[in-house]
Amino acid sequence: MKIYNKYILCCIGSLSFIMSSFANVTIPSFFSDHMVLQQQDNVKIWGWSNPHEPITVTTSWSNDTITTKGTNYAKWEAVLKTPKAGGPYTITIKGYNEIKLNNVLIGEVWVCSGQSNMEWTASAGIDDAETAIAAANFPNIRLFTVSKHSSETPQDNLDGQWQTCSPETMQYFSAVAYFFGKKLYQELDIPIGLINSSWGGSYAETWMPESVFKTNDELKKASEKINPVEWAPYEPGRIYNAMIHPLTKLNISGVIWYQGENNTANSKFYHLIFSELIKSWRQAFNKEMPFYFAQIAPFSYHEFAGVEVRDAQRRTLELPNTAMVVTSDIGDLKDIHPRNKKDVGLRFAQLALKKHYYTIETVVESPLYASAEVKNNKLLVTFNHADGLYATSKTSQFEVAGADEVFHSAKFKIKGNQIEVFSKQVKEPMYVRYAWGNTIEANIFNKVGLPMSSFTTQLIK
Repeated sequence: MKIYNKYILCCIGSLSFIMSSFANVTIPSFFSDHMVLQQQDNVKIWGWSNPHEPITVTTSWSNDTITTKGTNYAKWEAVLKTPKAGGPYTITIKGYNEIKLNNVLIGEVWVCSGQSNMEWTASAGIDDAETAIAAANFPNIRLFTVSKHSSETPQDNLDGQWQTCSPETMQYFSAVAYFFGKKLYQELDIPIGLINSSWGGSYAETWMPESVFKTNDELKKASEKINPVEWAPYEPGRIYNAMIHPLTKLNISGVIWYQGENNTANSKFYHLIFSELIKSWRQAFNKEMPFYFAQIAPFSYHEFAGVEVRDAQRRTLELPNTAMVVTSDIGDLKDIHPRNKKDVGLRFAQLALKKHYYTIETVVESPLYASAEVKNNKLLVTFNHADGLYATSKTSQFEVAGADEVFHSAKFKIKGNQIEVFSKQVKEPMYVRYAWGNTIEANIFNKVGLPMSSFTTQLIK
């Protein structure tokens, strides 16, 4: 009998060893303790396993058991139906091994991306940094920073870790994203998940799928105008492959974006580049998600490159479900990295609260050029979001031109949400532009104190 029992124990031990050797159910890094999943959605969760390995997924918010198995490519996927915002919850994934995810929240998830002004942290230096850091104790705001990587091919995973928002974690996270998320949390009173995937000194082309360039000759031509830079990859698709593609099966609310400074190198193409970036991301995420972006601030770029990028960003608003934060009043002409990140984040949040969550009714967008018509040798220019227009100085930042496209300084008169613009030097005006210079800071605002965007009606060639 003792020999028989030893035989059984030996078999059990061998079986345990065999089973442990198959214990290879794994998941991407963004499925972890402290994560946030999108509320009231059919959320995908996925990973890797042995082929045909039986897998079950259970959650503490539901009695349902989701069953699936590994494919012949050693991958698996399941869909979880998430409830209204809340938590914390647990998720248990069982194959030959078991993974348990703790302190999971259900709420709103946003991707925050771009170059250095999005990447910029409180520890790098922002206005009133010490106070902001000390107050950053929000357990229901979760932060995930994607580590910098590049790749020649699309990847399925990336490096990063979900963290609870605290003074210790906030100070090394995107400041713009933090202030955006903090305002959403305070207004919505639900968990907020922020995924910061940004890289200072990067071109927009590197944030787009390389395949887009193969089917668009103009886009390919634009990408050939950029040069290698010291701090980031410059080849199309390299950052996208490693830092965005792995996220594209996630369920998210939307994107906030702050980039463009580097693309002053090919500013005349930026409207095309940026429009195609937004389209390609929406296709990759399979969602017409909100895409809100910050207009770059005035700075001493070469020729008219800075204002050309700003105007390209303004014209990208023709795409549906987009909106723009104008920053010409909160920049720093001596520093390409303005330290006022709080107002940028708050302006992003106001856009989301009105246009995506419908919780506020106030004006949240800057005055934007809408149309112009000739009346008695003058141009009557109409603006959107222009209630209560006022000028902070008598200095005119308007210029007009005739058929020769030679611009002359013009006088202006505010008439409601319209502005009359005229110049004695231009008898038959055809074109108008405003704040057309790299370093010109807006001096016209709407009733909520948001600055008018620079613009030109002339075709940029």
